[in-house]
Parts: sequence; structure tokens; C-alpha cells
Amino acid sequence: MTEDEFDAFYAAAFPRLTGQLAAFTGDREEAQDVVQEAFVRAWDRRGDFLADEAPEAWIRTVAMRLAVSRWRRARRWLELVRRTPPPESTPGPGPDHTALVAALRQLPTAQRMVIVLHHLCDVSVEQIASETGAPVGTVKARLYRGRAALAKQLAPDGTDGPVRKESGRVG
Repeated sequence: MTEDEFDAFYAAAFPRLTGQLAAFTGDREEAQDVVQEAFVRAWDRRGDFLADEAPEAWIRTVAMRLAVSRWRRARRWLELVRRTPPPESTPGPGPDHTALVAALRQLPTAQRMVIVLHHLCDVSVEQIASETGAPVGTVKARLYRGRAALAKQLAPDGTDGPVRKESGRVG
């Protein structure tokens, strides 16, 4: 199936399938979500899609299975929530956490991303470069600049943070 044929099929079948799944799920938005997901899966196999000779039935079957799967996950989650009582009280974030989050928000998005991935998610510089598509040197520069900006923002007296002696130790 070519892209144009698939687009035409989508335009013709999506409203009809959404109506059918809305009747099945009782929720039009949920129906749109599962039908859309079924079309995404069909797109991946569009080359042999017409060989099935019932592409709309295939989409409907996949969408119904997705809806049932979502129901099962929701039911398991509800069972878990019912068995696990909520804690008496949940403490709020401490002042250090609040200050860190506020300081992170001040960083440019690229610096904030590499700081969070490297220091909070324990992702290597090379892996960050691979995931973001940025060269390793760029990731290192963003880490350096982000750390420097955070140190300046989080320093208690407004300086650039701890002073390093020539030995490299913090003094």
C-alpha cells in the first residue's frame, strides 16, 4: 500500500472505526486513542497490508485488543491501589530539593537535560550524546556550563561556589 493509498484509507476508515470503538469502550477519546495507535501499527506494515484483504478489520481487531489491554492495566492498578492504603502523610520536598529544582529551571533546556540525565539518571556522557544526537564534546560543554551555573545559583553567598585551591581540593 502506498502512502497515498494509506492516507485515503485512513481518511475513510478512521471516523467509522472511531465510532465503532466508542460504542465498544463507551469513551470517544479512548476510542480515538486506540484507533490511532492501531493505525500507527498498520503504518509499520503497510507494505503487505493489502495482502490481508481486510485492512479495516485488522485495524478494528488491533484497536479492540488495545482497549481491552488498557482496561486490564487500569483494573490491576485499581486493585493495587485498593490493597495499598495511602501513607498517613507525605512530606513535601525539602528546601534543598526546592532550591535545586528552581535552579535547574533557570538553565537552558539543553544544559538542564544533560545535567538531569547525567547526575540524576546516571547516564554516561557517551549515552547522552547518542540519545540526544549531540557530539560528546558538546555534551561535556553543556555539563560544564550547567554545573557552573548551578554552583553560582546555589552558592549560599552568591559566589561561584566553593573555592578550589591549586591542589584541586575544595577549601
